[in-house]
Amino acid sequence: MCEINVMEAVRDIRFLHSEALLAVAQNRWLHIYDNQGIELHCIRRCDRVTRLEFLPFHFLLATSSETGFLTYLDVSVGKIVAALNARAGRLDVMTQNPYNAVIHLGHSNGTVSLWSPAMKEPLAKILCHRGGVRAVAVDSTGTYMATSGLDHQLKIFDLRGTFQPLSARTLPQGAGHLAFSQRGLLAAGMGDVVNIWAGQGKASPPSLEKPYLTHRLAGHVHGLQFCPFEDVLGVGHSVGITSMLVPGAAEPNFDGLESNPYRSRKQRQEWEVKALLEKVPAELICLDPRALAEVDVISLEQAKKERIERLGYDPESKAPFQPKPKLKGRSSTASLVKRKRKVMDEEHRDKVRQSLEQQPQKQEKAAKPTGARPSALDRFVR
Repeated sequence: MCEINVMEAVRDIRFLHSEALLAVAQNRWLHIYDNQGIELHCIRRCDRVTRLEFLPFHFLLATSSETGFLTYLDVSVGKIVAALNARAGRLDVMTQNPYNAVIHLGHSNGTVSLWSPAMKEPLAKILCHRGGVRAVAVDSTGTYMATSGLDHQLKIFDLRGTFQPLSARTLPQGAGHLAFSQRGLLAAGMGDVVNIWAGQGKASPPSLEKPYLTHRLAGHVHGLQFCPFEDVLGVGHSVGITSMLVPGAAEPNFDGLESNPYRSRKQRQEWEVKALLEKVPAELICLDPRALAEVDVISLEQAKKERIERLGYDPESKAPFQPKPKLKGRSSTASLVKRKRKVMDEEHRDKVRQSLEQQPQKQEKAAKPTGARPSALDRFVR
């Protein structure tokens, strides 16, 4: 479609929300081009950029720089949302978690830090290797993370709150590039060799015992990327680029309303307008996106308590029973007191009955130790 010479080194490149715009991390500043090669913007606040990542649901372009800053740029309004200092030196390793839009940064001290634009400190830090981290990749479900380091170790971590290594393998050269496919296959570039490991399915981690495929190239690997909805792995190396067939790597069925590879120009325009209207704010990026739909019980109880103190009474409490007046002299004071006491006795009787029903269950739980297996003699225990 176009070919231009930017007259300086290009370190990384990313498409934005559509194929008509792309961001290029050049030697000095960050530049935005269209698909005809016309320069649209030059962002001088993002200088010495080494890696780029685009968050499609938030319209955020994340950049990491030589100076150790992680910068979030909102491409819909052209505003820098956050500039975070990682305090870990030069940032060369970066990837995103497509499940919760958290940025993973690999550092030279062997740790991987997780970042959100809403926090100035990392959400979590994971000690992965005894040497520097060379590559990080996260699968499409956001469950597993693969890392490789200078200690020639390839590890797979569980990101579901535990951050514990599930499996590890020592490689002869060490992997400098990692990539997950849509179906959970893991590709690793080691020198001039590409290894691919497969698991039991999309929801299971890849098994590192035996490679699924192995391919030797004509030069050293410089980059890996799986083609979406195609069983093809693109490998860039020192001699050129190689398209490698990987059966079972891509998702065969796509949602036309979510990502349609065959959409027309009119469909792309309508999708772009809809995506801008449904843009997720950057403040909602967190480790567990399901926590946004939960009820804050502590704040709810505190608000209720403050309301009671302000009004002097509990408006939600049950009103006391007031007997209705009756005719023919049946609404005397003694009759009203008797009816009130009868209702109070019934409520007290219901509370006692509920407590007696719950008492045997509590005794059974206290008698049986947790984790004990049931026995045939339990029927004789009273």
